[in-house]
Amino acid sequence: MTTDATAPWLIVGLGNPGPDYAANRHNVGFMVADLLAGRIGGSFKRAPKAQAQVLEGRVGPMGPGSRRVVLAKPLSYMNLSGGPVTALRDFYKVPTANILAIHDELDIDYGTLRLKLGGGDNGHNGLKSMTKSMGPDYHRVRFGIGRPPGRMQVADFVLKDFSSVERKELDFFVDRAADAVESLVTEGLERAQGAYNS
Repeated sequence: MTTDATAPWLIVGLGNPGPDYAANRHNVGFMVADLLAGRIGGSFKRAPKAQAQVLEGRVGPMGPGSRRVVLAKPLSYMNLSGGPVTALRDFYKVPTANILAIHDELDIDYGTLRLKLGGGDNGHNGLKSMTKSMGPDYHRVRFGIGRPPGRMQVADFVLKDFSSVERKELDFFVDRAADAVESLVTEGLERAQGAYNS
């Protein structure tokens, strides 16, 4: 599946809205989206036709190499992400292959990135909702958070803040994930995978 070079990209950071969730592992998609917003040089505004915050801009080098993007943070809870994302896709006329979800991933070591197109949801409620709404053929930047320690339940683990040890490296890993997003959008999946899949 090829992406449309003239159509905008819809870059979706997945997370839960509100200050109680802001530093949770499950909200790393929001963290990366916030960093990208700072790079683009704008602030999120309420989307006109969707339950989401959006920022329109460009990523990549100035000139023909840059890409028009709509950066989004759904304001529904994680397990309802598909509705806002589908509404944004329709409003901005974004082909599914130009949609990119940034999300936490349990089955990857903390800080490790994996970039891919399509696939299953691996029990991730945000992906499950997106796939139910529009099929699986969108891009993902998977941010590893590792597995819960001991007998801690997965739901408890993802809704906890990063540990003090993890926080020491979190800014670096979020920055690297933002770099990976920009690379995927401007250079394509294969080149971005070569640079960032570790």
